[in-house]
Amino acid sequence: MFKSVNKVIYILVGTDFFYNSAFGAFAPIFAIFITGQIAGGSAKVAGFATASYWVVKSVFQLFIARFLDRTDGEWDEFWAVFLGYFFSGFVPLGYLFATEPWHLYALQGFLGFTMAWAIPAWYSIFTRHVDRWRIGFEWSLQSVFAVGISAAGSAALGGFLADRFGFRILFLASGILAIASSFLILTLRKHLLPRDNREKVLPERIHHR
Repeated sequence: MFKSVNKVIYILVGTDFFYNSAFGAFAPIFAIFITGQIAGGSAKVAGFATASYWVVKSVFQLFIARFLDRTDGEWDEFWAVFLGYFFSGFVPLGYLFATEPWHLYALQGFLGFTMAWAIPAWYSIFTRHVDRWRIGFEWSLQSVFAVGISAAGSAALGGFLADRFGFRILFLASGILAIASSFLILTLRKHLLPRDNREKVLPERIHHR
């Protein structure tokens, strides 16, 4: 069952597993950090910090996705994913120095901008390389391993680390893991398509006689 999955899908899912684990380690308890260690931290500040991410990401993502679609080949998506994941890894490290609400807003906005590049590029590469007739299974690999299992495991571990060692160790570990996981994307280079290859996206039409 798993042997039939191609290497590109394995690489993308594996990278997302570690990357999502990095951010999932503190996501459920991020509000505790804000209310406890940010000057004037409150539920409102936590809400605005989250909004900063989504507003910036939403404003830029469609324009970036359109730009990536117009560029032939996959090298642009490759670099968008790598650089997006790499630079976003500095956000948890930035939390180490955050003391004011605006620091959080700026960091969250920067995270939104990096993800506006990485997410549509990741989707593009995954969609082009997904194996025909195993589309549901391979997207489910992403959902189960890179989202579900990583979120469950990292949330439990992150809560333990924060409780035992504090948020500084947690953010440091998360940032290092996110940056390190971005380098897994580099193994995609020899598998990139030289052109769009849109015929790979959808299965061949079946003609019934």
